[in-house]
Amino acid sequence: MNRNQLFEQIKRKKSFLCIGLDPVLNKLPKHLLKYNDPILEFNKQLIDATHDLCVAYKPNTAFYESRGVKGWQTLVDTWKHFPKDVFTIADAKRGDIGNTSAMYAEAFFNEESAEMSFDSITVAPYMGKDSVSPFLEYKDKWVILLALTSNTGSQDFQTKQSDNFKLYEQVIKTASTWANSDQLMYVVGATKAEEFQQIRQLAPDNFILVPGVGAQGGSLSAVCNYGLNSQCGLLINAARSIIYASDGLDFAEKAREEALILQQEMAQILTANNLI
Repeated sequence: MNRNQLFEQIKRKKSFLCIGLDPVLNKLPKHLLKYNDPILEFNKQLIDATHDLCVAYKPNTAFYESRGVKGWQTLVDTWKHFPKDVFTIADAKRGDIGNTSAMYAEAFFNEESAEMSFDSITVAPYMGKDSVSPFLEYKDKWVILLALTSNTGSQDFQTKQSDNFKLYEQVIKTASTWANSDQLMYVVGATKAEEFQQIRQLAPDNFILVPGVGAQGGSLSAVCNYGLNSQCGLLINAARSIIYASDGLDFAEKAREEALILQQEMAQILTANNLI
């Protein structure tokens, strides 16, 4: 899915919602435990209930890898259940020396060898260009580079000042020479809304993946106030507030209700900014 296609989905669904699929077995509704793969059934019912309200899904791969071979198969089968009109994000936060990154890219992008082919993957930039380039070699895929994350520990390195720039600003400035806004996105936490104005000066056209709305307390309106661009340019991720809205038989219905609240707020924002 290219940038124009993603914007078309945003306009059609009046939404820039991304739903994080980060399931924990002991938090699942008890009635799902009768299934051979309770997590897969959980994901499938959530996807079926919400796919018309969101433009992206983002499974965090750690929640699958932690369950070994069976968990990896759940990730593959979840990818196979995604509708074709949603943008898919492998939240894997990879980034290693070039030949290792090439194997990571194949694991998430090459359907022939890996049985799944996500549209994008999150990548850590700390090891520099040669650790990111193997992902960028897939011309129809996206790299979503960690820039300014929503966790407390982001202050340890990401906001440190050097040569009149914070480290995350240097990441954005440097990475912009590796690929353009048709292939490169950034992660910026919703709890850092005050930084979006500066980030938009450095990356005016790029899409930004924004975790931290919902359970982490980030403000959708504050992020949009500074972060919107002419093609929306934002993917707002919510996970726990949606997928754990209920632990009963109605979990998918309640998840839809929570997603609908965000979608309706997003529709108002898009309308107010003449984007739909």
